[in-house]
Amino acid sequence: MRFLRLRYYLQIASVTILLGSCQKAWYPVAQLPAETDIKVSEALPQETTAEATIRPYRQQMAKQMNEVLGTSAQELPKVGVGETALGNFVAQVQLTQSLPLYKKNIDMSLMTTGGLRAGIPQGPVTLSHIFELSPFENQLVILTLPGSTVQKLFNEAARTRELIIQNATFTIKDAQPTQILINGKALDTGKTYKVVMSDYLANGGDDLSFLSEATAVEPVGILVREALIRHIQELTARGKPIEARVDGRMKIQ
Repeated sequence: MRFLRLRYYLQIASVTILLGSCQKAWYPVAQLPAETDIKVSEALPQETTAEATIRPYRQQMAKQMNEVLGTSAQELPKVGVGETALGNFVAQVQLTQSLPLYKKNIDMSLMTTGGLRAGIPQGPVTLSHIFELSPFENQLVILTLPGSTVQKLFNEAARTRELIIQNATFTIKDAQPTQILINGKALDTGKTYKVVMSDYLANGGDDLSFLSEATAVEPVGILVREALIRHIQELTARGKPIEARVDGRMKIQ
């Protein structure tokens, strides 16, 4: 009888353990009642300790961001698609600043209108303006592209009208590129070309996944934003303003 009773209790214990092991784990969830919500507005008084801590850093940041790097002879606005003076300027800066660092030939420079986040005003140009134009930590890289991939690049440029290419001209007819010239010579799909661009584009950003066909990717060693800052400072040192124009590198029939 004792044996049967012990066996019964063991069976009950086994079932209890089994059921317990199948139970869903419960975890506490932090919740705040609605009355704790605080609406942030000008009427909300400042937290004096936090403000005193932040103030010196804010003042230092404001001083740095308001530093004048140079002067622009014209406004270079951010616009939608197609060739723009702003896009041409940035594409040219990428090439100009990369050449002395790379120390080898670079055939073209690529920029997209999506990478231009703000325009450049006429008159004084500050560090803040350049951070607004290029807020990302994008590195410049040089891709070695087969000529067939470069053809795809111009196909995409003709389709979207959002690619700005330095050192090249082409005509768009029926959404297709024609009369493609690179440094004044017809595109040769049997050659390879060196193209400088941001690492974001090189990694397939802005729907340029075909750039993965590159046979080599080489870092330049400078951010896009740093290239812009350096270029403007060099212009200022030579007593020259920022100047750019639409030169007809992208023609539409």
